[in-house]
Amino acid sequence: MEYEHTSVLLEEAIDYLNIRPDGVYVDGTLGGGGHSLEIAKKLDDSGRLIAVDRDPDAIEAARERLAGYMDRVTVIHGNFRNLYHLVTEAGYPGADGILLDLGVSSHQLDQPERGFSYMHDAPLDMRMDTTQSLTAREVVNGYSREELHRVIREYGEERWASRIASFIEKERGKKPIETTFELVEIIKSAIPAAARRKGPHPAKRTFQAIRIEVNNELGILRETITGGLKLLNPGGRFCIISFHSLEDRMVKDIYKEMENPCTCPREFPVCVCGKEPVVRVITRKPVLPGGREIEQNPRSRSARLRVAERL
Repeated sequence: MEYEHTSVLLEEAIDYLNIRPDGVYVDGTLGGGGHSLEIAKKLDDSGRLIAVDRDPDAIEAARERLAGYMDRVTVIHGNFRNLYHLVTEAGYPGADGILLDLGVSSHQLDQPERGFSYMHDAPLDMRMDTTQSLTAREVVNGYSREELHRVIREYGEERWASRIASFIEKERGKKPIETTFELVEIIKSAIPAAARRKGPHPAKRTFQAIRIEVNNELGILRETITGGLKLLNPGGRFCIISFHSLEDRMVKDIYKEMENPCTCPREFPVCVCGKEPVVRVITRKPVLPGGREIEQNPRSRSARLRVAERL
């Protein structure tokens, strides 16, 4: 299947990166290569793009898309949580800009066997890195009811998390839950009919929660931002596109911590902790997709771009 992915907030992200032709830039979420291609186009022979992804399918497809620019691109298979080590070990001690697009690619959603989508019947998988061991099947069948409740409530912000966890526990007691459609039917039966008639698909929040758990997305994100900021040269920008409130809130809070790290009590007349700002926040409010982009790509609706600049 052809790897298809529509890059979200493409023009905005490229603009905020402030790309210099001779600079070093990192795309930590290569995906289909849309953002990477636009970065590579702006580089000259002395510039370098380091493109990282944990999905082997994405890397294979992106190599083809970037074929005309591979003289200025280094592609690395790895998890962006290790961004600092991946980039420095590739021979680049610093970067002038970093981009992360935290969304699941259209290819991953539309490729049934990956098990990301509640719209296709497939084995429960949801791994972004198909070489890792933990899958959605293990989460659904192996986690305790209490653990499932926590995951669905915290990561899916699902008001019916307790009922969904209880219904999953009951059904898996009869036989293991193997497919996405089996899980969808259990979720539907757990949510009252009146609640199912309005809002998004009843399985959307639970599937999001399980995907986040399988891929440790929130734990990885904090680690990635702190490591990435160590990598950025002064004046370098960190651009992060997120797709749900938990990610966006985490990015906002980490940027805020890095901009105002002082831990002194407010009543102190001067700072004595010695902690100095690491970044300047460029976007006080997140950058949102315009109406035209949402019309052309409805999946962009929830996208949020936040940008910070290394001091």
